Amino acid sequence: MANPIQLSELQWYAVQTLSNQEAKVKRYLDKFIEIEEMGDYVKEVLMPTETVTEVKNGKKYTKQRKLYPGYVFIHMRVYDEIGKVLQKPWYFVRGVQGIIGFIGGDNPTPLKTEEINRILDQIKASEGHEKPKVEYGIEEEVKITDGPFLNLTGRIDEVDPDRGKLKVSVSIFGRFTPVELEYWQVERAEES
Repeated sequence: MANPIQLSELQWYAVQTLSNQEAKVKRYLDKFIEIEEMGDYVKEVLMPTETVTEVKNGKKYTKQRKLYPGYVFIHMRVYDEIGKVLQKPWYFVRGVQGIIGFIGGDNPTPLKTEEINRILDQIKASEGHEKPKVEYGIEEEVKITDGPFLNLTGRIDEVDPDRGKLKVSVSIFGRFTPVELEYWQVERAEES
């Protein structure tokens, strides 16, 4: 009777996906781990996100933004105990529509402990917190992209992230005048 294959330890692997296919890949893998009896090989699939908010025309919008666009992270076994690639989990993951491949190609490279810990810490830190889509700072120079002051530049005097508003000093007729604008009405001024 043949000896059963001894499995290596679970490790984290980064898998590159097609653009905007991360969620689809995660849903597929999560659904089919049990159906395809891959539970001994694939334990967890991560698509790290954070909640970002934007205030536009006085309304607050929230959405999930990917921390690592184009990647999912899979806690799995890829190798047996002697370092040979296990065909079943390899083809299970590689066969998912939307996956480009493992980081490391045909010899997947597991993430270092400090790399996955940093990713897990980012996920934990973002849980329950909303972050502005764009963050501005005092004294930052911005260009106005909407409204009566279109194409003028100014410096930020105050930032109100809860309301999505900025107070910007704009030079009008040689005098600096404070103007209240929404985040979406400005963009960072290009460095010259």
